Amino acid sequence: MPYLKLKTNLELDKQQSPELLAKLSKLMASETSKPERYVMAELSSAHDMLFAGSDAPLAYLECKSIGLTSTQAKSISAAVTQLLNADLQVDADRVYIEFSSCSGEFWGWNGGTFA
Repeated sequence: MPYLKLKTNLELDKQQSPELLAKLSKLMASETSKPERYVMAELSSAHDMLFAGSDAPLAYLECKSIGLTSTQAKSISAAVTQLLNADLQVDADRVYIEFSSCSGEFWGWNGGTFA
């Protein structure tokens, strides 16, 4: 049920994308203490985007999960920012992350919900 969507203005090659997605998926499983089989990660690159009036490398992420806590959000923010800096050289001050938590009754899967 954890979902992480990454949009960036960087153009990633066919090798970078699957490697980064795998890292993000494992990170989300670890940070939320949920099985990776429930994690969904999405990557969208080469977008026309500006942040602070600049097209320098940037990232915007949406992180959603059932029962996401503020403590988890802080930890995920630090871990994702560190990963993006190491793998894509995106500076920490060029990353925005939007966090959303919902109850299991509002998250559908396998023909039902998690409630």
